[in-house]
Amino acid sequence: MATPHNTAEKGQIAKTVLMPGDPLRAKFIAETFLENPVQFNSVRNMFGFTGTYQGKPISVMGSGMGMPSIGIYSYELYNLYDVENIIRIGSAGAYSADLKIYDVVLATSAYSESSYAKTQSGFEGDHIEPSAALNERIRKAAAALNIPLHESCIHSSDVFYRQGGQEYIQELVEKHGCKAVEMESFALFANAKVLGKKAACLLTISDSFVTNEETTAEERQLSFTNMMKIALEAAE
Repeated sequence: MATPHNTAEKGQIAKTVLMPGDPLRAKFIAETFLENPVQFNSVRNMFGFTGTYQGKPISVMGSGMGMPSIGIYSYELYNLYDVENIIRIGSAGAYSADLKIYDVVLATSAYSESSYAKTQSGFEGDHIEPSAALNERIRKAAAALNIPLHESCIHSSDVFYRQGGQEYIQELVEKHGCKAVEMESFALFANAKVLGKKAACLLTISDSFVTNEETTAEERQLSFTNMMKIALEAAE
């Protein structure tokens, strides 16, 4: 059952999907970690693959950047392809000195100023939680792998290049408890909530608003392996 955005047929996508923003990161994960990966989508170069990891069927697919993009792909995966679990694995900017480059963060909730959830389903709130059960699996996987895991509310922003000073960051930290920023999880969690599915978000700190450190595009594509390993181990 192909869509305008995904050429896969039912049965070609596993019940659990790992979803990085970058389709090249999806390709890297499939080729590095999955056994016998088969590509199921290349429309708009939004690559998707299904293989096995330690005997478990797992799919990995890019989401693109921003809430409208992940909103489309995750909704179709949940609603048309019978996907039960989506774990976003992305990059984030640190709002807090507690978070260093390459630290792995588990989102305990997503705060956003976005109108995505209100427009999509009438949801009036500005915080949405992930699946508690899926987050617990991620905690256990991180502990088993001995990979430190930070936990925090994260800021899902509609805007990458934001005009003005840094005062808004202080408000996000103090008022909403956000220690990092990305651009997709609020929409993913909203779709999961509407459709009765499970969603979680693992992030690797790629840059810091505190120290101004940052990673390269190649490092973001190839070097964020700790969160990939945790997500693979946590997959049901």
